[in-house]
Amino acid sequence: MDPFLGRGLFLGMPPLFTIFFLFILGLIIFSIIQSAKNYHKNATSPILTQHARLVAKRTEVRHYTHHTSDNNINGSSITYYYATFETDAGQRFELTLSGKEFGLLSDGDVGELTYQGEWFKAFKREMY
Repeated sequence: MDPFLGRGLFLGMPPLFTIFFLFILGLIIFSIIQSAKNYHKNATSPILTQHARLVAKRTEVRHYTHHTSDNNINGSSITYYYATFETDAGQRFELTLSGKEFGLLSDGDVGELTYQGEWFKAFKREMY
């Protein structure tokens, strides 16, 4: 008789559940690794300052619904703020900003943009 028979992690669970569980676990691990790689890439990028113009701003609102045990539905949302800048060389890139930084910028603003990888650091508007 197999000494490990009856001691398995997924004992008594249907094989489909085991496959589904392992798939979800794999997705979570993959997501964590991708996030860590992206963070490392940005953290090791040089901090650059370039003359740039704000081309466009946009927001993205993500809604979340939570079901409570007493059959109530609670909702919440998170707003993400983005700004697209264009350098004098014609390079365009989009950076994520905080709501406060987003509110201080207007389309067409020109100035010195400081960023690190995909991280927005600062924007000093030129005074006309």
